Amino acid sequence: PQFITSDLRGFALTTSAYSVFDLRTPEQLSIELHQPTMHGVLFTGETPLECIEAYTRTSGRMPAPPTWLDRGAIVGMQGGTEAVERMGEQLNTHGAPVAAYWLQDWVGARRTSIGEQLWWNWEVDPQRYPDWDPMVERLEAEGAKVLTYLNPFLVDPREKGSFERNLYQEAHDRGYLVRNQDGSPYSILNTSFSASLVDLTNPEAWDWLKEVIKTQLLGAGASGWMADFGEALPFDAQLHDGRDAALYHNQYPEDWARLNREAVREAGREGEILFFTRSGYTRSPGQSTLFWMGDQLTAWDREDGIKSALVGLLSSGYAGISLNHGDIGGYTATTLPRSPLRIPFVSYTRGKELLLRWTELCAFTAVFRTHDGNQPDRNVQIDHDDETLNQFARFARLYAALAPYRRHLFEEAAARGYPVVRHLWLHAPEDTVARDNWDQLLLGPDLLLAPVLDPGKDRRQVYLPAGQWVHLWTGATHGDSERGVHEEISCPIGEPAAFYRADSDYAEIFANAASEARG
Repeated sequence: PQFITSDLRGFALTTSAYSVFDLRTPEQLSIELHQPTMHGVLFTGETPLECIEAYTRTSGRMPAPPTWLDRGAIVGMQGGTEAVERMGEQLNTHGAPVAAYWLQDWVGARRTSIGEQLWWNWEVDPQRYPDWDPMVERLEAEGAKVLTYLNPFLVDPREKGSFERNLYQEAHDRGYLVRNQDGSPYSILNTSFSASLVDLTNPEAWDWLKEVIKTQLLGAGASGWMADFGEALPFDAQLHDGRDAALYHNQYPEDWARLNREAVREAGREGEILFFTRSGYTRSPGQSTLFWMGDQLTAWDREDGIKSALVGLLSSGYAGISLNHGDIGGYTATTLPRSPLRIPFVSYTRGKELLLRWTELCAFTAVFRTHDGNQPDRNVQIDHDDETLNQFARFARLYAALAPYRRHLFEEAAARGYPVVRHLWLHAPEDTVARDNWDQLLLGPDLLLAPVLDPGKDRRQVYLPAGQWVHLWTGATHGDSERGVHEEISCPIGEPAAFYRADSDYAEIFANAASEARG
């Protein structure tokens, strides 16, 4: 609940009640708050970056991520131990550096109405990963971490059949679950199954869930995890401490991130563990270690596809979310699972071109992470064919080669709250064209990307703010020292329109990164 205006003034709510911001009337802002009193902060600055720095004194700032992230891609995949081994062999053959394997199905997978989802009982599934510990040790020896998945919901695993701990039953018996009006655990529908939410207002439940993280995730060798959800507390729920659930709803995701952070800190693993959240509120940047933008459609759309991912990266940077990223290729396919029926303009799956262009985009962000999606068999994956693997490896090498520059941006984010991915206006505050641009990004101040966001395109118009800009792939100089200019640039697959400032202190690193990408 925060904004910064083009006149370099900002406001943020610090109360958690439901609110509506209405900016439709020029020169006027209306805020409707479902609470008798309003608390917030006003802030200003001489530049847009100063405004962000001022706001993040309230929101908190995100720590620099662990250095193992610099090594390369986080490969999101499912399927079990043998599938991980096969993928590793393919990526190694094609020269793709891997920082981690993100195995969200470590708990086992279930079929639901939208495709594949997970068993929300937080323990290793020995049938899917029969050699979990040796696999983690082997990958660690090869320089790759293992990441898992977690959320604040629990389901009864008796339906699944096999389990070591029934975390749902433990929480139920101890009164740790959010309750309905009749006092029973609140059953919240998620696609075609229901789950119950841990009550974070209960100090004993809080400590118990931290113990689950320490023993079940960190104890299983995880170096991080997706800390999913956090946004689902019903307004009519009963909470342990008696507070109004409608007022606590927006605070729940802040506390969910804080609980994860406390567990990591108490385990003595601060600075080593990377967990990523999608829900948040005013003070979430001070609690989480990384954000991602939730579940985009596997499409080119601005409403919920690759274009929306870029808009999300740009806008979140204004709100203190300095370390953010998206799923390469998107997540949500909308075909009917297990049915060949496709409905025009309704049925979406990930095609090869979309995956390749999304790969290019994410190489210029804070984190380079794939996701196989909710319907993996319907989506083109990074191992689809040799061309796809080669392009993925190319941009994984680029991402790894940019590590010294990106590490500087991480440290700047931790110290001042600056976003790693930046809107053009942050470095051209007097430039109205830069201010209104939405389809380009800056990685820090010196590296500009104009990604291809439509199918079948190999040229696009690029706006270069005032200055001399070097084309990443050819080394040719573009732009004008005195003013911003539009140029039409060739951008075939594998060579997106990327430029760096000619006078950058990191110019040699950028040129070397392009060389590394070529292989």
